[in-house]
Amino acid sequence: MSITLTPEQEQFIQAKLLTGKYRNAQEVLEVALRLLDEYEQSDIEWINTVRSKVDAAIAASENTPPIDGETFVNQILARFQ
Repeated sequence: MSITLTPEQEQFIQAKLLTGKYRNAQEVLEVALRLLDEYEQSDIEWINTVRSKVDAAIAASENTPPIDGETFVNQILARFQ
């Protein structure tokens, strides 16, 4: 595979190499790709957590009798008094 980097990307990699933390550009890219994968996995986990919470809220609401808006607001106000 061959890739073309922008000048900014090349400068970024060169700056990382100058720190001495990485031996070559491939190592910098490997770390970057691993972090991208971790980011995407955490995004998927967050989405699944939110979906689970939404499903739980929907299930709870199906077993809860409806309440009118005025009663709901009054109950909230009563909690803060």
